[in-house]
Amino acid sequence: MDHEKTGGAPEGDVYDWYQRGVKLLKEGSPAAAAAILERAATAEPDSRSIREALARAQFNSRRYAEAAESFRWIVDANPAEDYAYFGLGLSLWRTGDVEGAQEPLAIAVAMRPDERNYNNALKSVRATIRARREM
Repeated sequence: MDHEKTGGAPEGDVYDWYQRGVKLLKEGSPAAAAAILERAATAEPDSRSIREALARAQFNSRRYAEAAESFRWIVDANPAEDYAYFGLGLSLWRTGDVEGAQEPLAIAVAMRPDERNYNNALKSVRATIRARREM
């Protein structure tokens, strides 16, 4: 394991932190990835790549409200990011905001109608909303 420099910052520069975070995420350590990617996002707050990796790490760590915030940042910064809409919708859904999840998932589907994961998520959210209304 890398030794940390004084001040608690990981060794290397922001790009190194990003690379390490992505590697940890791929290796199945989302909580560790989120910790280092949070540091990278603080150092480079306008980096969409860092924010997306952070959002994925937060989601995979079951930190859904934080993931929603990160995905929303990406959507606000670049409304053409279909994956960010998808991630935002899934994150909101996991927080229990099924109604709120519907719009970003519908936008993701409109942007990429061929993407099966987007369609399946939107169908599931809409089915949940219908079922709740029928109760």
